[in-house]
Amino acid sequence: MLDYLPLCADHGRELTSVAFMCKKDQCTGQIPGTTPAIPGMFPTMFPLATGQPFGALPVMPVQAMTQQATRHARRVYVGGLPPTANEQSVATFFSQVMAAIGGNTAGPGDAVVNVYINHEKKFAFVEMRSVEEASNAMALDGIIFEGAPVKVRRPSDYNPSLAATLGPSQPSPNLNLAAVGLTPGSAGGLEGPDRIFVGGLPYYFTEAQVRELLEFFGPLRGFDLVKDRETGNSKGYAFCVYQDLSVTDIACAALNGIKMGDKTLTVRRANQGTNQPKPEQESVLLHAQQQIALQKLMLQPGAVSTKVLCLTQVVTPEELINDEDYEDIMEDMRGEGGKFGALVNVVIPRPRPNEAAPGVGKVFLEYADIESATKARSGLNGRKFGGNQVIAVFYPENKFAQGEYDA
Repeated sequence: MLDYLPLCADHGRELTSVAFMCKKDQCTGQIPGTTPAIPGMFPTMFPLATGQPFGALPVMPVQAMTQQATRHARRVYVGGLPPTANEQSVATFFSQVMAAIGGNTAGPGDAVVNVYINHEKKFAFVEMRSVEEASNAMALDGIIFEGAPVKVRRPSDYNPSLAATLGPSQPSPNLNLAAVGLTPGSAGGLEGPDRIFVGGLPYYFTEAQVRELLEFFGPLRGFDLVKDRETGNSKGYAFCVYQDLSVTDIACAALNGIKMGDKTLTVRRANQGTNQPKPEQESVLLHAQQQIALQKLMLQPGAVSTKVLCLTQVVTPEELINDEDYEDIMEDMRGEGGKFGALVNVVIPRPRPNEAAPGVGKVFLEYADIESATKARSGLNGRKFGGNQVIAVFYPENKFAQGEYDA
């Protein structure tokens, strides 16, 4: 399309596009029926594109509007930065790391388009080119930057519901995290409404111990025990997300309020108050609550292996009433337990008419040595028995010897 400029009424020459100045004598041109141009106003306030009708206001480009609408989903929060960090070093680092793990999905070039740093509080907002690249960057939580591990989280203005319509909200499962020294699934996947906050953890609990307690309800998709950046010690709280999201409320209800040493656990959805389990979950919850006390034995300070193994979720009280069934179960337990070493004794408490019987539903295996008991725990813990997943923990030898089966 050819561009036409108006002619000066006095000289018949083309006017320039800036305030319609005549090229010949720099006079102010005027289009009949319009208000005379005001020198110095329109060039700065409303610059006219070539061919744009006079008086039309500029419209924000669609691309700019799209960038603004998706910015909340394209930014990631990076916390725990060292004092030496600056905008350029952060941008360069994350662009290089994203390329190394195969996280660049928007084409060639740097994934990072902008960085804002709060130097006082040592955090940054890193803006990516696309929503998908920002989600991939979430897998970088815990990566070492200038000698220190940094946290990678969603910003506070992140809208999960809206973001889900803009692109993937989880990191790609095909990222090569090993290329930058990260383990897949260690802390990734910790976003969304099913993220669980676990507070009130004793400071001496290790990551392995906390994970083992949480995994009682099923495998985790993501887990993060929050630690002090300076000392590396636990801050006493963690976050997790289960692979099977249907157990979220069950785990929260079963664990919340449990005593752990001198602490009391607070377990709830991270972005909501305490949730009540659905009616169909109540039987599962009741069983879970009965087992938590036993599971805690593994998490006490100074807990050590013993010669006695306690199995739960193996038998039900109803299966122990009939004598023949009871003997069959005893024989099965002797056979299974004897595969791991010298089995000294098998105790399966039975229910008593009109009397409380401690330990009903548990199976105790006493071995000749700790090595055999350790092998048995490794071999039996997590195995399926009658459709249930067996929990195997070491049991105090003194309590077993005294017939105390309800610890």
